[in-house]
Amino acid sequence: MRPLVLAGAAALVLSATAAVPASAALAAPAAPFVQAAVAAPDIPVASVQAHLTRFQSIATANGGNRAHGRPGYLASVTYVKGLLDAAGFQTRQQSFTYGGATGYNLIADWPGGDTADTLMIGSHLDSVTAGPGINDNGTGSAANLEVALAVARTGFAPARHLRFGWWGAEELGLRGSTAYVNSLTTAQKRQITGYLNFDMVGSPNPGYFLYDGDNSDGTGAGAGPAGSAEIEDVLEAYFTSIGVPTRGTDFDGRSDYGPFISAGIPAGGIFTGAEGRKTAAQVQLWGGTQAAFDPCYHRSCDTTANVSATALNRSSDAIASAVWTLAQS
Repeated sequence: MRPLVLAGAAALVLSATAAVPASAALAAPAAPFVQAAVAAPDIPVASVQAHLTRFQSIATANGGNRAHGRPGYLASVTYVKGLLDAAGFQTRQQSFTYGGATGYNLIADWPGGDTADTLMIGSHLDSVTAGPGINDNGTGSAANLEVALAVARTGFAPARHLRFGWWGAEELGLRGSTAYVNSLTTAQKRQITGYLNFDMVGSPNPGYFLYDGDNSDGTGAGAGPAGSAEIEDVLEAYFTSIGVPTRGTDFDGRSDYGPFISAGIPAGGIFTGAEGRKTAAQVQLWGGTQAAFDPCYHRSCDTTANVSATALNRSSDAIASAVWTLAQS
């Protein structure tokens, strides 16, 4: 981050009475077939942490970071792409140029579903040059990767088409996600009917913020495009189900939802906090201390030690719950 339906089965019921000849007996209307809603799987936090360990190793081997235009970034893309290709996703690397360096977005489509009703899930994969970027934003990238792999493992076949994106050069001003949205035709933009953004979802002194789709918190940045409130509601319902309160956070332009909402695409997501300090009221709400949500924000100490396993676990399961719920709606 930069400065359902119920299960059912078809049944055919035949009825006849003694007063009606058998030859004239009519079949009662068949009960409609209703597809069972598939519940989201649990996302093992250990699997998400394994991806973070790999991102850390990549950074360590490449000058301590995974920044735009640096070898650690391309190695991160290669790692994610290899896992998705093996799992059956249709992937493509989209290149763009910024600051005299080539950057890359990774786009991964899960085969099937209505491409005119595409749910997209995204996160930025780059770090700042100062450090490995494990909370910012290895956490969102790793959680989304493990959710995508869970889609493949379970053979999930929702009505909506699923597309995942890992963005480059977010830290330099949302460059990768902007390049992607700008590459789409008007018709292709209309096909993306929802975008979920996950940027910093394992902060070590976490809060649990949801992008405020309808500006119900009244913090001044306005609502997202129509449909954003529904995304917020789905995420909030998951956190309510595990007894964790949430608060709204503005669409303030600091992450990759920016170009999507500018194109009128409904958006939402989770954010566990960056350099801002947790207030006394927030400590009462979530625990922790009156200190920065992430004291290593944009620093070299943003390593695998800079992540709350509890926040990462909750966020990963919330992402899966939202994907499974929204993809079947």
